[in-house]
Amino acid sequence: MKARVHIMLKTGVLDPQGEAVRHALGSLGFDGVNSVRQGKVIELDLADGTDEATINDMCERLLANTVIESYRVEIL
Repeated sequence: MKARVHIMLKTGVLDPQGEAVRHALGSLGFDGVNSVRQGKVIELDLADGTDEATINDMCERLLANTVIESYRVEIL
């Protein structure tokens, strides 16, 4: 069983990497990019039958910093 966890900074949290990407895109001539938010994706290869509650516990305890990040679990 596979799961994918999408992690993004919460709205209102400064994203310096996203801002650097936005600036670089402008420098390369890509006009009209008003903002960029950068996140991360973690793919997990899990034992069959692993429930979503267990995956959420993994996110809460290790994978995401829930003070400044939100996450979404996708079962593949």
